[in-house]
Amino acid sequence: MSTQPLVSCIVPVYNGERYLQEALDSVFGQTWRPLEVIVVDDGSTDGTPGILAGYPQTLRVLRQENAGPARARNQGINIATGEFIAFQDADDLWVPHKLSMQMERMLVRADLELCLGHLQNFWEPELREAEERVKDLPVAQPQPAWGPPLMLARRSLFERIGGFDESLRVGEDTDWLFRAREAGVAWEMVPEVLLLRRRHGRNLTANWAAGHQGLAAMLKRSLDRRRKQGPE
Repeated sequence: MSTQPLVSCIVPVYNGERYLQEALDSVFGQTWRPLEVIVVDDGSTDGTPGILAGYPQTLRVLRQENAGPARARNQGINIATGEFIAFQDADDLWVPHKLSMQMERMLVRADLELCLGHLQNFWEPELREAEERVKDLPVAQPQPAWGPPLMLARRSLFERIGGFDESLRVGEDTDWLFRAREAGVAWEMVPEVLLLRRRHGRNLTANWAAGHQGLAAMLKRSLDRRRKQGPE
C-alpha cells in the first residue's frame, strides 16, 4: 500500500468525444501514484459514454443532466476521496510529471494550499493559419496560468472557501480563484510547463469571445465582496 497522499483528478466533460481519450490518457500517464480519476459527464449527447466505457473500472464515472462545468466539478469534489484535488479539461493534455512536480511542492510546504504552473498552447491543424498569425506573440510562448487544469489544491481549501459558483456558466473558475485570493490562500507557481492547452475551433470562438467579458464580471464581483467586508 502506498504511503503517499491520494490525488483525486476530476474531469468534467460535455460532448467531448473528439479529444477525451487523449486527455484521460494524459491523466492515467501521470508519474504520481496513488491517483483517483473521476469523470463527470455533464449530459453529453455524443459518443462520450462509449469512450468512457472503454476505460478500466478504476475510472469513476458520474453522470448528470447538463448544468455546466461548475456543478460538474463540485459533484466530483463531493465524491472524491483524495486529500488533494486536481482538475483536467476534456481537450487538454497534462505533461507526465505534472502532479509529481506539484505534489513535491505540497509535501515540502505544509502551509501550501494551492499550486499552479505554466501552460503551452498548441493548435489543431484546422487552425494552422491562426497559429501562424500568433507565432511570435506571447500566446504562443509558455505562460503562467491559473485555470483548473493547472490547479492542485488541498481538499481543505474547498472546505474553507467553498466550491465553484454553479450560477455561473462562464468565469466560474476565475470567480473561485478570486475568492481564494481574498481568503489569503497560500499558493505557489511552478515555473515549468505542466499543461498543453489545445486550441481548436470550438474553444477558440467560445472561450476567447467570453474571456474579457467574464473577467470584467469576476473583477466586479470580487470588488463588491471586498466592499461588503469593509476596510481591513
